[in-house]
Amino acid sequence: MTHATPLSRRSLLKAGAAFAAAPILAPLAAAAQTSAPLTLRAGKSSTALRPAPYGLTDVWSYNGSTPGPEIRVKQGERVRIMASNALDEPTTIHWHGIRTPNAMDGVGGLTQAPIEKGGEFLYEFDALDAGTFWYHPHQRSFEQVGRGLYGPLIVEEADPVQVDREVTWMLDDWRMTNEGQLDDSFGSRHDAAHGGRIGNTVTINGEIPDRIAVQSGERIRLRLINAANARIFGLQFGGLSPVVIAMDGQPVTPHTPPDEVVVLGPAMRVDLILDMSGKAGDTTIVSDIFYEELEYELVKLAYGPTALRDAAPDWPMTLTPNPLSEPDIAAATRHQIVFNGGMMGQMMMGADRGAMMEQIRQGSMWFINGKAAMDHLAAPLLSLPLGSSHIFEMENSTGWPHPIHFHGHSFRVIARNGRPTPHQEWQDTVMMAPEERVEIAFVADNPGDWMFHCHILEHQAAGMMGFVRVEV
Repeated sequence: MTHATPLSRRSLLKAGAAFAAAPILAPLAAAAQTSAPLTLRAGKSSTALRPAPYGLTDVWSYNGSTPGPEIRVKQGERVRIMASNALDEPTTIHWHGIRTPNAMDGVGGLTQAPIEKGGEFLYEFDALDAGTFWYHPHQRSFEQVGRGLYGPLIVEEADPVQVDREVTWMLDDWRMTNEGQLDDSFGSRHDAAHGGRIGNTVTINGEIPDRIAVQSGERIRLRLINAANARIFGLQFGGLSPVVIAMDGQPVTPHTPPDEVVVLGPAMRVDLILDMSGKAGDTTIVSDIFYEELEYELVKLAYGPTALRDAAPDWPMTLTPNPLSEPDIAAATRHQIVFNGGMMGQMMMGADRGAMMEQIRQGSMWFINGKAAMDHLAAPLLSLPLGSSHIFEMENSTGWPHPIHFHGHSFRVIARNGRPTPHQEWQDTVMMAPEERVEIAFVADNPGDWMFHCHILEHQAAGMMGFVRVEV
């Protein structure tokens, strides 16, 4: 992967070297028992993506903030959100990773009519699972998300792990012009056929922080959310040993990731425990090393002059599992799913070439089992009986990675390239490397039509999208 646009962070960071705490997300606590819903208003605004002396950047945002407000509820509470559209085009809100009723999933043209300019739509659902989730449009997502429409949704556990501090980082990259505005090349065919829209400026919670203050001996729960259209992050914590305690909101056996690098594809979330093991006055550099020869410094962790404690606390790290249906692997029905298309990959193995060329002429570049979104939205990719167990044997026959997201369900990642995964982790978005085979298992226990797509948003828009029907 050497096709990313080089970052221009270094020159920007020189202009913004003020010592700062982490950018704080605006809270919007959702009290479950109140009658009036919270309001999320999608509209145009401006924000300081780059530090002074640079000016403001025009973005699209919720309630005028980038990211949108951090919504926090407790597990089991009712979430009621009134979506208000002040954009000049239709929009929706999708609650990524949350197991909602189908009518609340926020997919324009599939689960609801898009919210027109000046319109409203009430989203209402119970927060069944605790964890780190997020919200964003599922209507022309490649531009609406790319211009800044997204925010975090945190569902708090009844019995959370003990930490000194909890922090949420929404990671994003922006393709900016020399004038400090967003490049208008949304929907580029080149981006769609390759790795998607990779930006040249990376932010944490809508800002470029130089330093984040920490204390020696401090234990932090870091909730990471990748809100980028296409960028994959591979975070290295400068000698710290991050412990993964949840993936895509679902608890996992606490473990240190391979090579101590935390990889997040677009839409993925990871909860970490970080024990600040440096000494007072030290600085630890957090780097993104995913793209070879395009590594860069994300942010510095700067230790204050006094230690909180002499050593890491001996507190449990294991989270309580969420109430997910366990798939019956022995009785599960198996389905073969092949992703193909794009540049540098096998376009349409075994498919009718004439049909392929017609789809390409109509703008499709990516395919699931030989068909693009225009066909998959006319009929389901699969129809599954309610309550049945299934295994998707997925093959990435392309030259690009794909984060594959399944709406309305969480699934166990049970094998990669024929080998069982060590943690059998629950996820809703799984990263597939080029030419990789991944098996996922789940129970089709949420009735309705559910999107199944690549979350590199340019790939989704160019055909790598369909839906799975769970029959009542």
